[in-house]
Amino acid sequence: MQPDAIIERRNNLGPIPFEADAPFLRIVGELPRELNGTLYRNGPNPQFDAPGAHWFVGDGMLHAFHLENGRASYRNRWVRTPKWLAEHDAGRALFGGFGRKLPDAPQNLTDGGVANTNIIFHAGKLLALEEAHLPTEIEPGTLATRGYHNYHGRVAGSFTAHPKTDPVTGELVFFGYNAAGPLTPALSWGSIDVTGKATRFERFEAPYASMVHDFIVTENHVLFPILPITGSMERAMSGRPPYAWEPDKGAYVGVMKRNGAAKDIVWFRAEACYVFHVMNAWEDDGRIVADVMQFEEAPLFPHPDGRPTDPEKSRARHCRWTFDLSGNTDRFQQTYLDDLTGEFPRIDDRRAGLKNHHGWYACANPKLPMFGALSGVVHVDGNGKRLGQYLLPAGDTISEPVFVERARDTAEGDGWLLAVVWRARENRSDLAVFNATDVEAGPVALVQLGHRVPDGFHGNWVGTA
Repeated sequence: MQPDAIIERRNNLGPIPFEADAPFLRIVGELPRELNGTLYRNGPNPQFDAPGAHWFVGDGMLHAFHLENGRASYRNRWVRTPKWLAEHDAGRALFGGFGRKLPDAPQNLTDGGVANTNIIFHAGKLLALEEAHLPTEIEPGTLATRGYHNYHGRVAGSFTAHPKTDPVTGELVFFGYNAAGPLTPALSWGSIDVTGKATRFERFEAPYASMVHDFIVTENHVLFPILPITGSMERAMSGRPPYAWEPDKGAYVGVMKRNGAAKDIVWFRAEACYVFHVMNAWEDDGRIVADVMQFEEAPLFPHPDGRPTDPEKSRARHCRWTFDLSGNTDRFQQTYLDDLTGEFPRIDDRRAGLKNHHGWYACANPKLPMFGALSGVVHVDGNGKRLGQYLLPAGDTISEPVFVERARDTAEGDGWLLAVVWRARENRSDLAVFNATDVEAGPVALVQLGHRVPDGFHGNWVGTA
């Protein structure tokens, strides 16, 4: 069998069965001396196999690459959620995913979450996030799990994996779906000030129960996309998919003023689509403009009867949503900016909620399935025009690219792009460091691991204070 055929059959989705510390990593090239801090990455890494469990619900594992004065070290740890601890003590899986207990699990056991989607630093706390539970606080150096963080009892229930930090005020804006219980149409939203104090928390009803992975925040508005990956307790109780693609429900986006209230939400509508991730959004002369990665049909989830969605339509492309706030229409416009398949969009976070002129995302080979085939990185301007693109060797895949500014006061886009790369032939991973405005030149440095970091979701850079 040819090597390329071997690569084609292999992927990087499976878990690794260990925790490790690597204090001195080999570096190819030279790490920029200004890069001093830690890249934290999160993703699903199930402790035990569970029958029928969706990839989305594997136990969270954190991967930390610490860079300092041109050197690099690595540490990984499972997030020790109540679920992880219960299964560790039992020596086997107790949950099948989305909170569903296995038939032989103890009756008094409750779902303790997986904390597997994102990791952020806000108000002096490092928080592992997933969208069904409260944030889990993590010890920054050791990656030890400290437990749930509920902001002194002022926040309850689900908490998004994609909160937004206002770059001007430092306020963290968040939401949660399934706010009235599993597979319900209720959403919550609120804010945490720069000191870590919860200042807003309220709930409202959406048009239907939906998996709301990300949302949109601008300087003065919050937008809630309700898109037709629908939740149904009836389906779940009858053994059918708890979440499924129902395009007949249509797409809704609720627009609310940040200083307003949920009762004042205005709902806009459009053709059915799905969006996991938002690049950025801003206000422009009575309009709100949002750049997203839009699917015509949702991947990874079937129709209610179990039929798969169309692979040709289940790929994301850079798309612009435009909302006219004048009140002349309740429809929002959807305009694709590129035909390139991609996901995991990022910006220079100093422009979050404001007009950005640089953006990056992982691009995919359109001939392969959407996830597991992200094979390069793209740099775009503020209107989606490609400014540069880098493609990996055949078979290799890339994770979400994370932008790190050179210094707090440098121009937008002046800095580096960090992404974890899986080397298919060697079955191990590198941390690739790119010049953010010259990705075509390839990595300026590669930090080489002896093992692989499984495909995961999101991460962030925390600079050394």
